[in-house]
Amino acid sequence: MEKLKFEDAIKKLEDIAKELESGELGLDESVAKFEEGMKLSKDCNKMLNEAEKKINILIDNGEEIKEENFIPEE
Repeated sequence: MEKLKFEDAIKKLEDIAKELESGELGLDESVAKFEEGMKLSKDCNKMLNEAEKKINILIDNGEEIKEENFIPEE
């Protein structure tokens, strides 16, 4: 099975949330959708963590260029 892209996983999560919010699903279907959403959420979190580890910034410090880890602002 092909690995889902982050953007596709987010879209599926949004679709699942809309389905759950609609109130039109039965209990079993709702539980299954919730489980699918939780798995997708975990996968998205893992993809974000992996991307964060890969991001580096090159800092031009006078004549020297050095690589530093990217630390996002909160």
